[in-house]
Amino acid sequence: MRDLHEIPKLRDGLSYLYVEHCKIDQEAKAIAIHDANGKIPVPCASLTLLMLGPGTNITHAAINALSDNGCLVLWCGEGGVRFYAQGAGETRSALRLIKQAKLSSDPELRLKVVMRLYRMRFNEALPETLTLQQIRGKEGIRVRETYARMSSETGVNWTGRSYKSSDWFDADPVNRALSAANSCLYGICHAAIVSLGYSPALGFIHTGKMLSFVYDIADLYKTEITIPAAFKAAANNMSNIEREVRIACRDYFRETRLLEKIADDIESALDIPIEESPVLMGNVDEDSALPGGIWDPERGMVKGGCNYADEIEAKEVNERDGHDS
Repeated sequence: MRDLHEIPKLRDGLSYLYVEHCKIDQEAKAIAIHDANGKIPVPCASLTLLMLGPGTNITHAAINALSDNGCLVLWCGEGGVRFYAQGAGETRSALRLIKQAKLSSDPELRLKVVMRLYRMRFNEALPETLTLQQIRGKEGIRVRETYARMSSETGVNWTGRSYKSSDWFDADPVNRALSAANSCLYGICHAAIVSLGYSPALGFIHTGKMLSFVYDIADLYKTEITIPAAFKAAANNMSNIEREVRIACRDYFRETRLLEKIADDIESALDIPIEESPVLMGNVDEDSALPGGIWDPERGMVKGGCNYADEIEAKEVNERDGHDS
């Protein structure tokens, strides 16, 4: 049986919980949220992402409980529309991150991932003869048609995507709803990526930002999740449209088992054969504080430790003298 810290059971978790203006502490082996309405126990063992909004105080013991249960903690702005910092994911193995780095740094392999990510967005097979530029053109048409269709179905006027981070209320309700919905989607994709052992920064389509891979994965689901949720919330003329769209996204995440789909889609997108070096990992969860293996130009990753040099020297002596190592 493979270690759960190497492959966490992400697909069995809840999606996310956003809180603000409250205090969080440990309760038994879980956490409890205290606010003006009282205390709410939270079973963090099945929670994937905890988003901490403004006015949130959390104890050291609560963070420890969340970490032990593999729940990613993310510090964000009001309504989750700004990202400030994140905690650590659950996996202890770097094998997936190493493969991601190899795929993203080799132009030929990266293009294969990019083409696969774009093709995953369409419900129909695209001809293999299409170039990347042609697929991007079709993707632009697909997104514009989704906006137009949702505008027609909901009666919400659509004049284009417009959002200014410096003036939140300068945007119309549907654009504010889109930003809030996308923020929730980014958060859950971010949690999945980190929990699976990948880097949110090593993107393929997107590049240059610390969340580039988050944007790559989130774009797979916007036309089926965040765009419909935003237009429906705007059509209902909600007084707190950001809160309503967050609730709608949360329900959709749970009902469609989005976490399971994200995990499968990431594995499918990165299922590109690459040449592997011999790897000696051992038990990655034996002690999470240990440095792990060390790199060798001929052997790849080898067992680390203070006796490494002695072991190599002894092996070389044995080989020179004709003895078995």
